[in-house]
Amino acid sequence: MSIMNWTKDETVAMITLTNGENRQNLVFAKTLNAMLDEIIADKTVTALIITSSDAKNFSQGIDVEWIMGHMNKNEHQPVCDFINEMDVVFKKLLLYPVPVIAAINGHAFGNGSILSCACDFRFMRSDRGFFCFPEVNIGIPFRWGMNAFVKKAISPHILSQMQLTGNRYTAPELEKHNIIVKACANQEELMASSLAFAKTFQKKRGIFGELKKRLYADIIKVLDDDFMPPTARISSLVMMD
Repeated sequence: MSIMNWTKDETVAMITLTNGENRQNLVFAKTLNAMLDEIIADKTVTALIITSSDAKNFSQGIDVEWIMGHMNKNEHQPVCDFINEMDVVFKKLLLYPVPVIAAINGHAFGNGSILSCACDFRFMRSDRGFFCFPEVNIGIPFRWGMNAFVKKAISPHILSQMQLTGNRYTAPELEKHNIIVKACANQEELMASSLAFAKTFQKKRGIFGELKKRLYADIIKVLDDDFMPPTARISSLVMMD
């Protein structure tokens, strides 16, 4: 079963996550990485939109069941590989030489919200879905690299509220705090607004990529320093008592 696909509207590429809640595991990370490479190899692409086909969800974050299944068997390597592979995704999005826009069509929780923060811009529908960092409630700490690039999307005083309360936020609330570009009335407006915005970009990849490289140099260093070595104990780095 396909878990995501991509299409083009003129010069705008669109990745659509197609696996229901779009839980993130090693297959998700590897598939998204390969798709990002495939898209940027198309020299006609001038922007990228990431969205979901599910009626309720953008992405519910990490696949906790998959992670716990491996941890219960003392199989740390697949989980370690997943964490590192998602870091590659985040780094790739941060440095992508065309604008990346998250069209948040439903719930974005945990790593789903974090994925949208790795994008350059975010749009979200107002009539469905919440944006949330539930890690404080489920015992999963933000890694250093995640904190570094989430701060580019969310002001520190708002981010601290989000992380420490685990509260859910609506699109109008996110728009008020400049976390998203626009709170859209419904699915149709979300996609129309995201696509219209994407089509305003006709930037040269060289300068666009270099600007992002310099703008996010400190974030990239934190991500690189946060690499999970093969000997890491996932139980001490992912799940907290």
